[in-house]
Amino acid sequence: MKVIFSHGKESGPWGFKIKRLSQIAEKAGCHVESIDYSDIMDPDLRVNRLITVLKGEQDDFILVGSSMGGYVSLVVSEVVAPRAVFLIAPALFIPEYNKQSYLSKSPLIEIVHGWSDEVIPVEHSIQYAKEADCSLHVISGDHPLNNSIDVIEGLFESFLDRIFTE
Repeated sequence: MKVIFSHGKESGPWGFKIKRLSQIAEKAGCHVESIDYSDIMDPDLRVNRLITVLKGEQDDFILVGSSMGGYVSLVVSEVVAPRAVFLIAPALFIPEYNKQSYLSKSPLIEIVHGWSDEVIPVEHSIQYAKEADCSLHVISGDHPLNNSIDVIEGLFESFLDRIFTE
């Protein structure tokens, strides 16, 4: 199983959250890849990059995205069929982005969002979680959620456990 990370607009492929979550994925026996989008600011061009990366993928994979990377992961999951999708403060329902509705092919989607997110309102994740009937964990924290990394790690570990016990 491979876990493919997509970072946010202003972070990089091996930022704080991705480093921490990749360790959990590796402990679970997953291969880890983090796509570098730092040369692309347009979220829909990032979608194209991830689709290109996944074209030759033979193994089952999980998409993990934070902020703009959450948008990218969810939109790509409409074209490919990931085993699961894990989103952290995803940039959904952003008026400037091409997609405003999301029809993922993934059988398992889980979202983590901070109550005090000043960049992407938590209501956006609430709206999507309701539409998709997926799990949503609203936790204490702002947009980066760096102060809540321990909580996110626990949720991600539990998420991976569910995938491997199905």
